[in-house]
Amino acid sequence: MTNRAAWIVSEKANPLKVDDAPLPKPEPGTIVIKNHAAAVNPIDWKIQNYEYSAYVKNYPFILGTDVAGTVEEVGEGVTRFQKGDRVISHVPSLLTANPIHSGYQLYPHAYSSLTSKIPDSLSFGQSVVLPLAISTAAAGLYLPDYLSLPLPTINNNPKSRRTFDAKKSVLIWGGSSSVGATAIQLAAASGLRVVTTASGSNFDFVKSLGASLVFNYQAESLVENVVKKLSQAESELVGVYDAISEEKSIAPIAEILERLGKNGLRIASVLPYKEARGLDARFVFALHLAMSEHEQIGKAIWEDFVPGALDNGQLQAKPDPVVVGKGLESVQHALDVQMKGVSARKVIIDLQ
Repeated sequence: MTNRAAWIVSEKANPLKVDDAPLPKPEPGTIVIKNHAAAVNPIDWKIQNYEYSAYVKNYPFILGTDVAGTVEEVGEGVTRFQKGDRVISHVPSLLTANPIHSGYQLYPHAYSSLTSKIPDSLSFGQSVVLPLAISTAAAGLYLPDYLSLPLPTINNNPKSRRTFDAKKSVLIWGGSSSVGATAIQLAAASGLRVVTTASGSNFDFVKSLGASLVFNYQAESLVENVVKKLSQAESELVGVYDAISEEKSIAPIAEILERLGKNGLRIASVLPYKEARGLDARFVFALHLAMSEHEQIGKAIWEDFVPGALDNGQLQAKPDPVVVGKGLESVQHALDVQMKGVSARKVIIDLQ
């Protein structure tokens, strides 16, 4: 068994270099995955193209956080998985700074606590769109330092949505993005009424995930429309999840909260806000979910909710994947494609 990886050999090095990679025995609490598919996230090309030393301090390094494959080896203390299990995992190299925990390799090491089995009905290519999105959405929605919402529960009739008569609402900005799509589903599973934004072409998509109200972020009257609806709603707005976290989302969110008299409402944001604007915006670090102080919340998501929700269809693997290449040699191309922008799709690489 030989491991290979797509390495970033030095800061801002482009292209990535495919070469041999280490393959040590799994540490306690970890598993080794035979990688069948990997997904691309913006953090990958941002690390490659910009100064992100907070995440990567030592080179050469391996990027990638989303993997799907079969369990190859199981470390001490791991009881949820055995060799041959089909799984997805959010691999934690951006926390550990250890490239064995990275996605763009044939045999990544993964935390069992950030891993879930997947049903036979889901291909590796479909399911690999989820891992980082699950952790990022869940950290922002549920951890005490963020929105601290009620945890999601399995719905035995997933076609029956509970959000329309919920007493509490959450505003998810960017509902058709990878994180936004997962946040909608998790918030709906928590019994909240979900309000979101999307382009007109993605209205049906976000509604199919559980959104009750959708607003076109391209509309000139966007702020007026949102304020009017939320002012009339019987449901209380209890938090905002900004899955875009750029000026095009920050400015309207700030105006909406000011006009609603909710400036102090917590905002979970996928990127740090450059200006506070008087808002309580908190940058979400997805791997907080893996830390010992949040062990119970991580378990509630990755162990208690995700496997069952995938199995019964309550949690959909969305947005749909777009395969841009096969093999580690295609990783650089995949990063370039994602950097140019995709809509309601997630860029993936087939590794088998």
